[in-house]
Amino acid sequence: MSDAAASRFRPFEVVSKKRESATITSFRLAPLDGGQWRPFEAGQFLTLRIPDGKGGYALRNYTVSSSPREEGSYRITVKREAAPSDEVPQGLSSCWLHDEVEPGAVIEIDTPRGGFKLDAASTRPVVLLSGGVGLTPTVSMLNVLARESERPVWFIHACDSAEVHALRDEVEALAALRPGISVHFCYRFAGDGDRCHSRGFLSRDTLQSLLPLDDYDIYMCGPPPFMQALYGILTGLGVRKERIAYEFFGPASLLTAEGETPARKAPPAPAPVAAEDGGVKIVLEKSGRSFAWDGASESILAFLEAQGIEPAFSCRAGVCGTCEQGLVSGEVDYFEEPLDDMPADRVLLCCTRPKSSVVLDL
Repeated sequence: MSDAAASRFRPFEVVSKKRESATITSFRLAPLDGGQWRPFEAGQFLTLRIPDGKGGYALRNYTVSSSPREEGSYRITVKREAAPSDEVPQGLSSCWLHDEVEPGAVIEIDTPRGGFKLDAASTRPVVLLSGGVGLTPTVSMLNVLARESERPVWFIHACDSAEVHALRDEVEALAALRPGISVHFCYRFAGDGDRCHSRGFLSRDTLQSLLPLDDYDIYMCGPPPFMQALYGILTGLGVRKERIAYEFFGPASLLTAEGETPARKAPPAPAPVAAEDGGVKIVLEKSGRSFAWDGASESILAFLEAQGIEPAFSCRAGVCGTCEQGLVSGEVDYFEEPLDDMPADRVLLCCTRPKSSVVLDL
């Protein structure tokens, strides 16, 4: 990380630490300088600098689980990722947060970012689908919908059991704030005394019984097997792909059994400059392939995925640098400011669109 990028991180104090379940704990973070707090939208995440045990730092992203209305601090809700065996390392950041960080500790964080955000302009009914600790963005979204909207909402959450179910009381309290909010909890390994609405895996029949025929906005977050299963169920029920927004770290094609890339809703894009033949092109120099830019893709990364090409990536938000590629020629527009400065001959695919035809070192 460059000195310029490192300087963007600001010190935040852990003002509280609250155990939410057997495996999940929440941390409330407040800036040492109150002026360093920045607004965020429900669904966005923070990037933390985590000591790597070798004298350096690692970067980790955690979704803000608190409401955007709670100004002055952020809450992150973290699952402790214990190693399944001695041969697999513990989760570096989650175990550090759970085992070593206590109130009073200072953590450096960057400003909120990320494109997985509640569309506040839409009037469609909302389905919030989560698995495990994937409920962190959907709880923040529910907070906004319960207090600032009259849209019908279905909050559907799946986890292993009551023992690992986090933020249940908060969700039920939010659902009770107004009519039109339905809650459904599904426990994979429900005990005799567990209070849940269904058992096993979330099934097509369960979703079909919960959701009347309608045109929904669906927000989905959870572990990869959960995401793939639910994406298949939803599209099988006729939900339009562009209505399904998701937070997913890994190739988007993994969400479908056939490797098809799901649609992602793109933010408004500036009009690109046309090439001499009248169209903007994305050219891959090494492979010799050329594609006409569709003008609607979320990013160059999403566009390439739609063509069956899967460049490496992780965060989709300009943080990790995994999707960095050589830019042989052309200009791009950054709709999400990258964490680190990019040289003129390099580009982050996840947060750019072409301003003109571009040639990539791919």
